[in-house]
Amino acid sequence: MTGPILTVTLNPAIDQTVILGALHPGAVHRAHAARFDAGGKGVNVASCLADWGAQVVATGILGDSNDSVFRALFVSKGILDRFVRVPGNTRTNIKLLHAGNTTDINLPGLSVTPGVLERVDRMIMTHAEAETVVVLAGSVPDGIEDRVYRDLVATLASRGARVVLDTSGMPLRAALAGEVDALPYCIKPNRAELETLVGHPLPTVEDVGRAARDLVGRGVRLVVVSLGKDGALFADAGHTLQASLPLVSGVSTVGAGDAMVSGIVAALIGGVALEDVARLSTAFAVAKLGQKGPNLPSRGAVEASARDVCVIPRP
Repeated sequence: MTGPILTVTLNPAIDQTVILGALHPGAVHRAHAARFDAGGKGVNVASCLADWGAQVVATGILGDSNDSVFRALFVSKGILDRFVRVPGNTRTNIKLLHAGNTTDINLPGLSVTPGVLERVDRMIMTHAEAETVVVLAGSVPDGIEDRVYRDLVATLASRGARVVLDTSGMPLRAALAGEVDALPYCIKPNRAELETLVGHPLPTVEDVGRAARDLVGRGVRLVVVSLGKDGALFADAGHTLQASLPLVSGVSTVGAGDAMVSGIVAALIGGVALEDVARLSTAFAVAKLGQKGPNLPSRGAVEASARDVCVIPRP
């Protein structure tokens, strides 16, 4: 790989996590604790990769009025900050943790003009070279068309970069409507997002596997589908595998999907086989569960978890 990993977050957020004993609609609650973390899928991926020891450049769009939590994260972890600042506040996402469950309240983000997107495009292309792994992650802010990821993937693919795309809904559908040589290298939907993409339920792991292989047949090199308590399914041109590791009881799963993307990227830059991609990315996801904020434990702890991951072939 040439150069560091590049993550792109067009619609970041400050994650306000509030811990409650229980949640009762219409009632007054007293929180046990609360914390604020720099968030957004690409930011979380960058943070976990930095903990792993990778060199990371992070870009996207931030409001200049409340970016201090992001600046602090990037400085503390040695992440190269190449975010484009615009006037205003980055949105806040509220996560209510209660009795082992999480209730998300995602607030609107910044409204972005085409000129801002052009600045982000220039920043991306400054850092994206042949074989660079580029993570495009998260939702699309107001003012940007759903085809933004499709256009970025096409340009990056023409440069020989490998794009890992983690989004959903129309932006994902648009990105997969491109020509074969302009598709993302890897996508990581969860089961519900894949069901929305294919237009019908996928009640069994076998159903998920067939849908994933269909996407591989259309030109995506690697499809990873997170399955919650059932782990994740991994499909490439040669194999379909299911990986799982017992979850930590009573711990919030917030950020586990982003950590899994980090593990996929870490495995890709290591050039390992699909089974090792499955082991490492699953270990990243489970290791994240015991951490507050977008953080991983030590590299040794993650590697130990990877050895315990159960990987089985799927038809």
